[in-house]
Amino acid sequence: MAADGDAVKLSIYRAARTIKRRDNSLHNALRSIYEDSIFVGEISQLWPDLPLLANLRCGLWYSRQFHGTCYFKSTDGHNNNWMEIGNLNLILWVSKGGCIIVDSTRKGKRFPDSMSKTIPIWTCVLNRCIARYRKNSLNWDCSLHLPLWVSDVERASIEDRLETWTDELEAIGADIPSIVSLKKPLRPLWVSQKTVIWLNEVPDHGSWDFTPIILLSASRSTGPVQQATTSEFSWSYIAGAGDDEESWARGLSPSLFWAHAYELINAGPDSCNQKVADIVERDRVCRAHRGLVAPQVILNGPTLKGSTDELNCAELLSVSEMVNDENRSVTWLASTNIAVGSISLAAKASNVDCVLNCAQESISVSLRSAELYLHLPIQNSKFDRFSLLNNLPSAVNFARFNLSKGRTVFVCCQDGEDISVCVCLAILISLFTDEGTYDEGRTLDERSITKWEMRRRLVFICKYAAFARPSRGNLKQVFAFLSGGRPGSN
Repeated sequence: MAADGDAVKLSIYRAARTIKRRDNSLHNALRSIYEDSIFVGEISQLWPDLPLLANLRCGLWYSRQFHGTCYFKSTDGHNNNWMEIGNLNLILWVSKGGCIIVDSTRKGKRFPDSMSKTIPIWTCVLNRCIARYRKNSLNWDCSLHLPLWVSDVERASIEDRLETWTDELEAIGADIPSIVSLKKPLRPLWVSQKTVIWLNEVPDHGSWDFTPIILLSASRSTGPVQQATTSEFSWSYIAGAGDDEESWARGLSPSLFWAHAYELINAGPDSCNQKVADIVERDRVCRAHRGLVAPQVILNGPTLKGSTDELNCAELLSVSEMVNDENRSVTWLASTNIAVGSISLAAKASNVDCVLNCAQESISVSLRSAELYLHLPIQNSKFDRFSLLNNLPSAVNFARFNLSKGRTVFVCCQDGEDISVCVCLAILISLFTDEGTYDEGRTLDERSITKWEMRRRLVFICKYAAFARPSRGNLKQVFAFLSGGRPGSN
């Protein structure tokens, strides 16, 4: 009897897993994103003069066109982990009178923690920095504005630390003078699909006595999955479907999705996977024809049929994310002779003597000798928690050898936003003084490497590389390297 009971439980478990996989299908995710994007479009039209920004990475799926991006992490909004030091480049957009930030959440809540706590704290700390700089806070709102669902206990804990965070932001070298041009203090507003808006009473954002940061949560808060029906077929709504794209997107990017949105939505559940596979492969082939980085995306199911001559490469390249890369140039970190960027920029980078490639794919670059190129295929911390840590000694040694000869070094990774930024951070702390002078690491043992020092140097990098978005897992590996091992120790 026990065996029969176990068999029944196993059957129920398998059935539940099958239902979950079906509900979380690729078509359901794309259809959910499309439906939520309609709401995002409606809200953005209420304040058409405000820049529409995507909070990476989830928010990037919810509109065909964004003016820019930011990166406020939900983990920075968790208890006792509140302060976010980056995103100062957002002020360039906010200076236009405010902005709308788009994000979403899977967890059945109306707003992700990045919007409930991280961004409100960020706006409050910046307001306090501005008031201090102007030495006049009488008419400048420096109070903390949190949504009602944040508990009084957590609010009190946050308020107790606001002055400390303000001190820290000033001490780590944030470019406060660049943001004091704001005429009104920053203040967050929250808008979701449950927000009641009277269309005939929508105020002009210029009439407010603050600079609005409108936090727009794209997804419904009805739960993770909800059945829906169209005239063609039924489908399941997924709240926050754009989150964690590696687990469901099968190589599809937001730009490719929006170039083929109607085709994919109308394909229905049965054909959607093959449509995506075809689009992703066509984009890969077009990139390869252009000599761009084009890694093979391994997918289940049949591959694309037909010759490459039949592919409309111009159509795909006009909307692919590589267009943004082509508009982005190599970023030099002040006068350090170190540059950072994506792997796609390596072949056309000017004034670069050496290339340190941290992406998975090796590339062909025109350099004077082989010793000027080093390939370290570093994996993201999600896939290997020690890959960056194990490769940092080689990266720092390569930089030391070439910088000591007066050469310039270009550090690149797949997107130029995470791993390459962390490698540059390790190089700057290991080989440069606090004042930014190259000393081959002679003063490293005399300095105490703390998380504070890392944050200060990271702010320096972000001042030049506005696209920098280092992950917490990779930053932890940099700290482990700096506080434990030393360059050349292996």
